[in-house]
Amino acid sequence: MPTYTYRREDGTTFEIRQRITEDPLDTCPETGQDVERIITGNGGVIFKGDGFHVNDYDRYGPADGDNGDEG
Repeated sequence: MPTYTYRREDGTTFEIRQRITEDPLDTCPETGQDVERIITGNGGVIFKGDGFHVNDYDRYGPADGDNGDEG
């Protein structure tokens, strides 16, 4: 369940866990003030394990003899 951050009329914020399918809150459950949901910067992505992606480099170096030089 995601955690959403809300800002009250007085500028203070609080976090609450809600289902994605729930409508955003209109009022603070603690104070009764009007609230707006704000966007936070953390996506919370965690990468675990080996082999998440494959690219041109492996343990033997660059593919096709490309050594990364531009000249």
